Amino acid sequence: MSGSQSTALPFFNSDRWLMQSDVCKHCANAPCLEACPTGSIIRTEFDTVYVQQDICNGCGYCVVACPFGVIARDQYGDRKAHKCTLCYDRLKDGFEPACAKACPTDSIQFGEVEQLKAHARERLGMLHERGVKEAQLYGVDDSILDGGLNSFFLL
Repeated sequence: MSGSQSTALPFFNSDRWLMQSDVCKHCANAPCLEACPTGSIIRTEFDTVYVQQDICNGCGYCVVACPFGVIARDQYGDRKAHKCTLCYDRLKDGFEPACAKACPTDSIQFGEVEQLKAHARERLGMLHERGVKEAQLYGVDDSILDGGLNSFFLL
């Protein structure tokens, strides 16, 4: 290939990207929890949504109820519902979730939602002061399913 030819992938040639998060939002009013007929999906003491594997019967009602499509059934193993637990085992031991701990850019942060929102608004103000006027918070004040999410994004 000559030096004048580009090897860029087609989705990088656009001036607009679609960002999508495919992890559990641990919704304040979780449709998966409401749809579960066995009671295997519970809200933990950390206000997270958790699937108790020993109770799940694999019916899949939670899969279709999730507005984000993040719950899946293991098609080859136990056929039960699986999703992010927000590292429930780590939270019980006083640690942050592994994704937040391992994130090299600190893009994933974990903590009290109101403190995180305050920090995000502060960061947004700094970006606007630096001339990044297109920066915005996404989902910080939204209310989905009348309950809101336990996540938001600084774009």
